[in-house]
Amino acid sequence: MPVKSTVRKVVFPAAGLGTRFLPATKAQPKEMLPLVDKPIIQYGVEEAVQSGIDNIIIVTGRGKNAIEDHFDVNVELESFLQQRGKVELLEEIRKISNMINVAYVRQGEPLGLGHAVLVTAELVGDEPFAVILADDVIDASPPALQQMMDVFEKVGGPVLAVERVPPDQVSAYGIVDIDTSIDLGRGVYAVRDLVEKPSRDEAPSNLAIIGRYLLTPDIFPALRETASDRTGEIQLTNGLRKLLKQRKIFACEIAGTRHDTGNKLGYLKACVYFALRRPDLSEAFRAYLRSERV
Repeated sequence: MPVKSTVRKVVFPAAGLGTRFLPATKAQPKEMLPLVDKPIIQYGVEEAVQSGIDNIIIVTGRGKNAIEDHFDVNVELESFLQQRGKVELLEEIRKISNMINVAYVRQGEPLGLGHAVLVTAELVGDEPFAVILADDVIDASPPALQQMMDVFEKVGGPVLAVERVPPDQVSAYGIVDIDTSIDLGRGVYAVRDLVEKPSRDEAPSNLAIIGRYLLTPDIFPALRETASDRTGEIQLTNGLRKLLKQRKIFACEIAGTRHDTGNKLGYLKACVYFALRRPDLSEAFRAYLRSERV
């Protein structure tokens, strides 16, 4: 069983429009696109639960009702499965609604990740909390969030998940500038600065911020003081830079395999990756892939 932690809540921003996957996301949230037979967001929720956190806050918007329905009880479906004697499926369905305590808050407009975090302030309260971006599905043992929580217990400050990326990809990420004079152990760094999508020549490192944050409640006043960027959005990175002037922030290099399901190629790779790890599918699916010469 996961050990309970001082971090008790996880925020899932899920109010984006999912335009990269249109027309599939015209009538369903991108967070509900399946990886084999589980929606993307469920992988992140299960990661939180495996890390000892079952209080989930989901930031939603218009057209996101399917997310709420997924984590709610479906009496008709459960009754149907019970009558048909489909015990394993019934247990799987019940597990989805029983594994978490979930609250929802609406983000009226998709005004950036920083704004999505800010609208959860009342539900989070005055305590540390995590943020998981469901697009980043991470297969790791221990779970990525647990790795970050272990670092948090050690350093006592906000922790950002990072991953080393090829130099030609740094411009697609927020990049951390680390203080090499501070030794915190392997894979843990003190952050000196954050640079949003730098050019290859200007990047201070190749440590890219990925979709996991472990934050302290002082991020909320920092975000309130953060101006919108040229697109009208409040960026979490800018709020963290403001917070960095007041306290130390740390980075944790995650040990695991990350899939960026926010783009089509990353999503397809994730589908193949998880299918090949399913005992009931892997052999037949691998044979199919060989037959297609891929």
